[in-house]
Amino acid sequence: MKCNALLVLILLVTSLQAQERRPRARDIGIVVGSIPTGPLNAITDVAGVRVGHTTIARGDSINTGVTAILPHDGNPFRDKVVAAIVVGNGFGKLAGSTQVNELGELESPIVLTCTLCVPRAADAVLTWLLALPGNEDVRSANPVVGETNDGFLNNIRARPITEADVLSAIRGAAAGPVAEGAVGAGRGTVAFGWKGGIGTSSRKLPAQWGGWTVGVLVQTNFGGDLRIDGVPIEIRVGAQHAGPLPQNGDGSIIMVVATDAPLDHLRLTRLANRALAGLARTGSSMSNGSGDYVIAFSTQRRTVGPSDRLTDTIAVVRNDVMSGLFQATIDATEEAIYNSLLRAETVRGYRGVVRALPVDSTITILKRHGAIPR
Repeated sequence: MKCNALLVLILLVTSLQAQERRPRARDIGIVVGSIPTGPLNAITDVAGVRVGHTTIARGDSINTGVTAILPHDGNPFRDKVVAAIVVGNGFGKLAGSTQVNELGELESPIVLTCTLCVPRAADAVLTWLLALPGNEDVRSANPVVGETNDGFLNNIRARPITEADVLSAIRGAAAGPVAEGAVGAGRGTVAFGWKGGIGTSSRKLPAQWGGWTVGVLVQTNFGGDLRIDGVPIEIRVGAQHAGPLPQNGDGSIIMVVATDAPLDHLRLTRLANRALAGLARTGSSMSNGSGDYVIAFSTQRRTVGPSDRLTDTIAVVRNDVMSGLFQATIDATEEAIYNSLLRAETVRGYRGVVRALPVDSTITILKRHGAIPR
């Protein structure tokens, strides 16, 4: 047990040291859009939202993990939030999506993991939900679990995720800065042939646009032709590995959009669609083999009346005021994807090595095109 604890500590320290060396987009002068970020430039800038990771790295064969996003610190089943799910290309396994869109509600944490780990992760979410005080009579609950396929760097057929891993991510979820790169559900992912992972960003609208905050977290594992701020990033080194990565853009991305703006299911659906515009800006074509999903929720709560009352009441943003939120979502999604690449370190895995995006070469290209100051 002591050896296992020491190994976990070493991996944690190594990951933190690697993250300290790797910049975020703004650290190298990449500024997406004109709307200011929140204080942390993270999804946790939306008050109440918490994020937790469990990173699993064992030898050269297991590189995977779990990332949990909670909309608040209460009982999500008893205190549901309004939500919507949008599909760009549906080559994926997003458990719980039909009920979210049927009822317009989220009643569980959002958990991200690897493709073949979805059933175990969903079962673990049920374990957590059913054990919460107040849920003793619950006979049906809807865990929401998204995935990307990390089978190049991870021996995915081993299905290494356990219930304890999922519970650790949920119970460890916290407000504050969010770890990015090759952590949690992003440990084994690949984006544009480079090491992908977890990325996050936020936008804070000015008072005249409502003053609301939009935060985005992504799990990047997709392909295409990488562009940063519209500049093609053509670096000839690429990922070095035992077998060629597919060049057809296949892969997946999960985008989680949180906001404190009071929105109903319809408006959250409209908001979620804009995350796909942010994805497209980075060079993704949402190819045939890609699972491109957006899960959006609002932290604003319904005003629930007496049990004999037949209606709920929720104030919603007018449609003609939505444009600022749309822009915030597009920009935050784009920047979150860049952060997932820039923060990720090189990982040796099951079928080879996937290198981190070279920061110096990227900066040189961006300067040459005038995208960042010389």
